[in-house]
Amino acid sequence: MKIPADRLTALATSILTYAGGQKDAASRVATRLVSANLTGHDSHGVGMIPAYVDGIIAGTLHPDANIDVVQDKGPFLLVDGQRGFGHIVAEQAMELAIDRARTNHFAVLSLRNSFHLGRLGDWGAMAAEAGFICILYANVQSSRPLVAPFGGSDGRFVTNPYCTAIPATDSTPMFLLDMATSKIAMGKARVAHLSGKQVPEGSLIDAQGNPTTDPSVMFDDAGGALTTFGDHKGFGLALLGDILGGSFSGGGAYLPEREMPSSITNNMMAILIDPDVFGMAQAFGVDMDRYTAWVKASPPAPGVDAVQLPGDPERRSLKDRTANGIFVDAGTLEQLRETALRAGMPQDELDTLISDTGLGA
Repeated sequence: MKIPADRLTALATSILTYAGGQKDAASRVATRLVSANLTGHDSHGVGMIPAYVDGIIAGTLHPDANIDVVQDKGPFLLVDGQRGFGHIVAEQAMELAIDRARTNHFAVLSLRNSFHLGRLGDWGAMAAEAGFICILYANVQSSRPLVAPFGGSDGRFVTNPYCTAIPATDSTPMFLLDMATSKIAMGKARVAHLSGKQVPEGSLIDAQGNPTTDPSVMFDDAGGALTTFGDHKGFGLALLGDILGGSFSGGGAYLPEREMPSSITNNMMAILIDPDVFGMAQAFGVDMDRYTAWVKASPPAPGVDAVQLPGDPERRSLKDRTANGIFVDAGTLEQLRETALRAGMPQDELDTLISDTGLGA
């Protein structure tokens, strides 16, 4: 069943409000989650709400938290998210970093102790929309490691995403490369599991280290692990997420003593660069336009409509899902129902909200 974005946002807002008691924060988080669904990233959409409610109930997510500036050294900022909603504290931290980049042509933000940041691309896009090139590294600390190192047979870290965003020009849309360093995000394994589908070959190993396409090995204490994209290449990039996002911020790389039930903790490094720092922004934009046009002019391979650059699939999905609604699988819907009741929502209100989405029909 497809649900209009505004109705899905209303459902998400209500669940998070009941769970955390912070309606404004809930609304802002819900809008970001539904934005992820709209752009095709269901792994980071409303399906994350059960984990957020788990965190609130367990006390590992503080819904009223704001950032604390730990160190302020001009263009260099160290900020603590105080285990607040990542969608709230990351936006606050990026606003500070953007302000510093405007003053200094450059900024380095180190954000630690944020609950789940959502799509890393949201924060890259925020900087790019303000006119800055943005490079981000992040790590993840959770209740168990989810990704195996290249050549290993069990999880040792998590999906540690990487992102680079480059501002749009008059001719070229924003360049937005946002990716997990695992072959698939954990959320994609969750969506496949709830939908009764398999994952792509090479994405997972079971508890014995054998390749599998069955996403259930990631759940119910089965002991499976995700694999890194590009084998040793993704493995190297994953390590940078833990070192630059985690160790450098003081939030720490993934270690067993930092595991915490009902928690998804992110640490992040963001590097912002003014593309006009050398007075060549116009030439930079012209060259980028010529280059992207050259790359996209490659004749499509058999079975492919056209070459797509980073950000193109999200723009296409946004247009389609805004017009036609967001598909929510039955497994995710059932989890949302259960989570709403666990958060304290009355059954009659839940029934009304579900009916309003069209899923109660």
